[in-house]
Amino acid sequence: MLLLSNILIDGIVYGMVLFVISVGLSVTMGLMRFINLAHGAFAMMGGYVTAILVREQGYPFVTGLLVAIVATMVVAALLETFVFRFLYKKTELQQVLFTIGFTFACIATANFFAGAYIQQIPLPELLQGSISLGERTLPKQRVLVVVAGFVVVLLIWLLISKTRFGIWLRASVDNAAMSSSLGINIRVVQCATFAAGAGLAALGGVLGAELMPLEPYYPLKYLVLMLVVVAVGGLGSISGTLAAALLLGVIDTTSKYLASDFGTFFFYAAMIVLLALRPEGILRRH
Repeated sequence: MLLLSNILIDGIVYGMVLFVISVGLSVTMGLMRFINLAHGAFAMMGGYVTAILVREQGYPFVTGLLVAIVATMVVAALLETFVFRFLYKKTELQQVLFTIGFTFACIATANFFAGAYIQQIPLPELLQGSISLGERTLPKQRVLVVVAGFVVVLLIWLLISKTRFGIWLRASVDNAAMSSSLGINIRVVQCATFAAGAGLAALGGVLGAELMPLEPYYPLKYLVLMLVVVAVGGLGSISGTLAAALLLGVIDTTSKYLASDFGTFFFYAAMIVLLALRPEGILRRH
């Protein structure tokens, strides 16, 4: 029972990290129909900015995190306005080639300015130490990851399902010409959605820094994990992305506990089986 509880707890924490980082990519690819393989670069940027502000400039953790998220969203909005928006009508291959090239440029930039070192983010006193769960203790930082993940789920659901912006977004995706003729500013919706996705990536980069260390090759190293979660969860499906992240997180954690010699074999085997059975997404009907 202790082993089972350890697997479930660690798997849920890992799954929540995967979800927070990947959900922005799911929104971008599913709702905006844009293949953004540079998504991990925004997660890395959020982590790097937080690390520099907290570790070197002495900012409080929460302040550094908020500044990093806002800074990432601003940079993403500028890039969307002056660069990425011209790719929306390009072919999928052109989008893939450009964004993967942009990722390598971000890797080189991070390596040049910060060096090939893992960036540590000092935690505040409140998040240091552990919480006792009977025979198991759980670091407070991991509790924060789980809570933040569920808050993100709730906020995104409310934004897309219950607000006027969500209506504009869904309408813009379904029929951009008609939405524009009804007075919806398509460009504002696209830019805001892209920036929001980047902000979520930045949040995930900070919260998941313990499990997914921040270093220059971060956006390329974890790109496949993000794509797997989005593909299994279904493009644009928030609940599907959450279910896929948690399921794959538990499967990967189980394999590390019980069959560590196999590496990530079971993670990708599960991906193959799930995509074969539910190609539209884990929670979507045919």
